Amino acid sequence: MSAPAILTTTVGSYPVPDWLCALPSAQALVDATRVVFDVQRQAGIDLPTDGELYRFDVDHPDTNGMIEYFVTQMSGVETRLGRSSREAFTRQRGMGFRARPAAAVRGPLGEGSLDLVADCQRAADVAGGPFKFTLTSPYMLARTLLDEHYGDFDALTLAVADVLAEQVRGLPAAVVQVDEANVPGNPADGPLAAKAINRVIAACEQPTAVHFCFGNYGGQTIQEGEWRPLVEFLNSLEADHLVLELAHRPEADLEALAAVDARLGVGIGVVDIKVNHVETPDEIAAAIERAERALGPGRVKYVHPDCGFWMLPRSIADRKLEALVRGRDRYLGLG
Repeated sequence: MSAPAILTTTVGSYPVPDWLCALPSAQALVDATRVVFDVQRQAGIDLPTDGELYRFDVDHPDTNGMIEYFVTQMSGVETRLGRSSREAFTRQRGMGFRARPAAAVRGPLGEGSLDLVADCQRAADVAGGPFKFTLTSPYMLARTLLDEHYGDFDALTLAVADVLAEQVRGLPAAVVQVDEANVPGNPADGPLAAKAINRVIAACEQPTAVHFCFGNYGGQTIQEGEWRPLVEFLNSLEADHLVLELAHRPEADLEALAAVDARLGVGIGVVDIKVNHVETPDEIAAAIERAERALGPGRVKYVHPDCGFWMLPRSIADRKLEALVRGRDRYLGLG
């Protein structure tokens, strides 16, 4: 059977099962990852993700470990920080939503104990088919660091990019996705963010995606802005497709994306992960129809949630997955 013209996918995270929190172990993590894949495949998701369960950090639940998991494992950083580091970080631009840095950079960045190939292989062993592997963008990671070594934010960002570029070589995944939730609120940094993201993309050996949202900090949108000022930035990316937050964005955002270069596939968010309301298949189908009307026939390659599911109850997340697939099928007349 040929694949549908529009594929369904997820963005990354899935609610951590209670039993994994209660009795965490290597075997329990493998079992939970198998469950996450099975839930998505039974719902009909074409390109599932591993749920990122191993990244969750109980000390940083608002960001689901998407920052600390990466930067605190790198060499050249210090995570035991005192008052002076905290106060220095609060003086940095644009990090008001974080009280402390994720780490202080006190030497050249290196891989340290970071091993994304092993993480990806663990998922591949239980995935049951093609899947997407995710990592946080170098620009977003750099924004959370206190730089006491490079003395230049561009140099710091590209150093993070170099570490991640070495990590993505040889990943056993069908698609690799870079996640960025900070530059949508800082479009002036688009050229730097694109340069860093493209450096990671260039090291990948499979199709790549870049996910953008306006922040999901404990269920809150933290970045102001709109898609129109970001179109030039999006067009500078060397990815296969984009994964964009759109489920609760204004109509003007969708219209602005018509200017995205035709070489880039467009993935549209049609499931709002910041609310418990479960979208109906009719609502999903209508959202796809609006997107195709605004962007042009054939431009929409994927439909997905706006962001990860980690903060929702599993019962809600699972029903949203089912609605996503049924809505796509309804729009395409598949059943």
